Amino acid sequence: MSSGSHLRRSAMIDEAAAYVRSRLVGPDPEIGLILGSGLGDLADEAESAAAIAYADIPHFPVSTVEGHAGRLVVGTLEGRRVVCMQGRFHYYEGYSMEEVVRPVYVMKRLGVRTLVVTNAAGGLNRAFRPGDLMVIRDHINLTGANPLVGPNDPALGPRFPDMSEAYSRRFRDLARAAAARLGLAVGPGERHGERVGERDGGQDRDSPRLQEGVYCGIAGPSYLTPAELAMLVRIGADAVGMSTVAEVIAARHAGLEVFGVSCITDMAIPDELEPLTHEQVVAVAERTKPVFARFLREWLRLLGADGSPAGGGAESDASDGAGGGAA
Repeated sequence: MSSGSHLRRSAMIDEAAAYVRSRLVGPDPEIGLILGSGLGDLADEAESAAAIAYADIPHFPVSTVEGHAGRLVVGTLEGRRVVCMQGRFHYYEGYSMEEVVRPVYVMKRLGVRTLVVTNAAGGLNRAFRPGDLMVIRDHINLTGANPLVGPNDPALGPRFPDMSEAYSRRFRDLARAAAARLGLAVGPGERHGERVGERDGGQDRDSPRLQEGVYCGIAGPSYLTPAELAMLVRIGADAVGMSTVAEVIAARHAGLEVFGVSCITDMAIPDELEPLTHEQVVAVAERTKPVFARFLREWLRLLGADGSPAGGGAESDASDGAGGGAA
């Protein structure tokens, strides 16, 4: 990418942000939410909201995946000004990594300092079960690409952004507090070799729990083979999907503080793998979304209650399914 190309990139981001801002009434958003497969309804709960179709925003791609409405919604949730993406863009759709992450930089231009990323993911950890929510502690990028490859634009962020705490520790602490306030059980999460029920007695087997783990991002669109899934387990992945990692890399490049949550829609256990469709992934996400929405709203409420501004820890200057479906 030439210097002219990255100037053009900044111009596209500026033009998109200017158009979105022209459609808004009220303060700029401070928190961005990227809502994955079947999870976009939370944006419809925003108050005093303006909804803008991606197709109307200059230089925005268009979502092509089922379960992604393809709208940007700006409004208020739990007293915080938010901008919500009802659907994201994927590398497997044929978009470049630069296009996949462009909305992250647009949100930064709009005033966002905190990014919340959600997705539907396949569970690799035997202690998980479909319907669980997994707070993302860290990620593994196996997409084969990085959105920062090429000449760096200092206006967007540093050449070598730090990724030692890609997912904010304080946000993960707030997640556990939100789960406790909602009576959401905190699952074991760390027991890769243990089956569900060996310690919990199999009680409340249908109740979603809060887990924590490592998300592995792959390119897709094919789901993974049993051998590939076994490899991911060996390298420490707890869940797998086809999104999120590029957005988080871009967010950290832009100095945003990040909170990530996966909805575990199916189990991707190598020696127990069953055929899977994207429709099944979306169906589980649909069933789980009331709990997911309550959890995110409680997290936002606590984010406001702790007295910290959104993104207070960031450098502000600077289907998923078994084998990874479309998040």
